[in-house]
Amino acid sequence: MSLLDDIRQYWDDDAATYDRTPQHRPTSPAVMAAWTATLERLLPPVPAKVLDCGAGTGFLSLIAARLGHRVTALDLSPGMLEQLTRSAAAEHLAVEVVHGPADEPPADDFDAVMERHLLWTLPDPAAALAAWRRAAPEGRLVIVSSLFGTVDPVEAVRGRLRHRLRRLRGTPPEHHAEYPAEVRRHLPLGTGTDPARLVELAGSAGWTNPRLERLRDVEWAERRELPLAERLLGVTPRLAVSAR
Repeated sequence: MSLLDDIRQYWDDDAATYDRTPQHRPTSPAVMAAWTATLERLLPPVPAKVLDCGAGTGFLSLIAARLGHRVTALDLSPGMLEQLTRSAAAEHLAVEVVHGPADEPPADDFDAVMERHLLWTLPDPAAALAAWRRAAPEGRLVIVSSLFGTVDPVEAVRGRLRHRLRRLRGTPPEHHAEYPAEVRRHLPLGTGTDPARLVELAGSAGWTNPRLERLRDVEWAERRELPLAERLLGVTPRLAVSAR
């Protein structure tokens, strides 16, 4: 199989259980309120034509649709899009789904392109960012990411400690399996998303004046839902890169 086939297969296999963990689909009203306020601030005024790249099961797409945006969800995994379609139907939300790779967005003039935890999974994140720029020539970019992997030694240690605590508590894993090491080796951001690198990639792709911010309201809301031991370690730092 090709690299894209391997990536598609992993996320297809992950789709059935992906939304069972709070990290992927929060059940806390406070956490959802924090995410909603963040997206409302970063996206253009309602109603905007918004493209969600690597939409997965629809974390960002559903929030944007609830806010009143016209959302198109693009994803490589049919399994993930099936979950998104079910969730949207359950809430009577209109979300158009498109099956395809992230660097081949629909030919339309979008007002905004957004993504969450996608760039690290792409074989060519720079090409994807450039394609999104062409899809939204006068629009806005919203990248939602986390500080994970080996890009920050201190956070890497905290991440391992959080993982051990969750295992001791018997918390179900976030994914059906570890991401294949052989696939990860072919991904430029496979070892983690350095915030400075995300800003650099966005600027190089033609996005104007990319800005980096930490999503502290989201972190606070997520942290207060944790058991005491995990709360002391905090949550993975949440970040956003936006450009207009």
